[in-house]
Amino acid sequence: MIEFSRRNVILGGAALVGVTALMMKPGDKSGPRDAYFLDVQKALTAAGIAQPTMVVDKARLDANIDTLKGFLPAGMGYRIVAKSLPSLGLIRHIRERTGTDRLMTFNLPMLLEISQAMPEASQLLGKPLPVMAARHYFEQLPADVAAAADNIQWLVDTPERLAQYAALADQVGRDLNINIELDVGLHRGGMVAGADLKGMLEAIAANPRLTFAGFMGYDPHIPSLPTAMGWRERAMKGVRKGYAAALAQAGEVFGADVMAGITRNAAGSPTYRTYQDTEIASEVSAGSCLVKPTHFDTELLEPHVPASFIATPVIKAMPVTHMPGLEFADGATRAWNPNASKTVFIYGGNWLADPVDPPGLAYNKTFGRSSNQEMLNGGPELEISPDEFVFLRPHQSEAVFLQFGDIAVYENGAITERWPVFDYSA
Repeated sequence: MIEFSRRNVILGGAALVGVTALMMKPGDKSGPRDAYFLDVQKALTAAGIAQPTMVVDKARLDANIDTLKGFLPAGMGYRIVAKSLPSLGLIRHIRERTGTDRLMTFNLPMLLEISQAMPEASQLLGKPLPVMAARHYFEQLPADVAAAADNIQWLVDTPERLAQYAALADQVGRDLNINIELDVGLHRGGMVAGADLKGMLEAIAANPRLTFAGFMGYDPHIPSLPTAMGWRERAMKGVRKGYAAALAQAGEVFGADVMAGITRNAAGSPTYRTYQDTEIASEVSAGSCLVKPTHFDTELLEPHVPASFIATPVIKAMPVTHMPGLEFADGATRAWNPNASKTVFIYGGNWLADPVDPPGLAYNKTFGRSSNQEMLNGGPELEISPDEFVFLRPHQSEAVFLQFGDIAVYENGAITERWPVFDYSA
């Protein structure tokens, strides 16, 4: 029988703690720069760019567009999500490559700008606008593009909002296309099949100023659900069941001829690949997957590649990291974490983004974030000089793209175009 002395137990425990600590010690993540980003850096320098800039790689963008098109089943339409691709130049390029005239817009400024630049485009509101905003649209829309209003589907989510839009139609003397938001499991508002939905459908049918344009059902919650025990699959079946029930109810009110021409909008970037037929949806919406920010690094979007990067110049490069007021701990910090060995301060910062080149760069949680000169730390192999560029991947596109002015389009080793972005708006 083995006997354990108190001394041996203490020594064994100390050894275990030591081994565990060594296992937790961060490894050096620094190393040579990626040749791809060095090429983009060369293009930015040649173009005379010396401030934080959003770069879109046109070849990667086109590859993502082609990937999306390749996954769409026969007969499935595609609607461009304008808020995720907030630039007329970017949207125009995607329209040309996909052949679609369908856009999803989200606020009054965007609606007005697209109506003037692309009056022929079909615009579906991606969220219900307060009726006052819709009124402002008709007040501000230039007369020479007044016909653009006929191509808009106004999203309503409640009987009360439908009544507001019905009153607006009378007040402005315009017929309105009404699309009803469905709650297909996200539970962010919208209608489900039942008495209230039936009442809305009948109210539209009875109003000569209103046309039933279709349904919109958004399901971004699906990829977040675990696959264990069939949770995700059950939720997806619930989406289809809820949508089908709403379609059946609409069919009872409007009949087959009307139903054959309505918009049956579904999905988003996270779920467009789950729609493998047109039984429920006649079109899918997607935008972010074409530029692929980090929040869209999901299993279903693995075939898509990152196509957008923030490029920002290095202002200062320090060979040794010194923390203000904590200089006494600098040596111990570097000994424990080699990734804290060196420091760069970049032009700007505090963006919703993660550094990707040079490799191993990370924010300093102790120093904190900065919108003026952000501190990034790297390991002993970090090699970068002032005026060279750090590259970051945005977490999302819809807000981040609007923070840098014109997009720099990277193609064939050069910056070939600049695409203005929308004015900042919610």
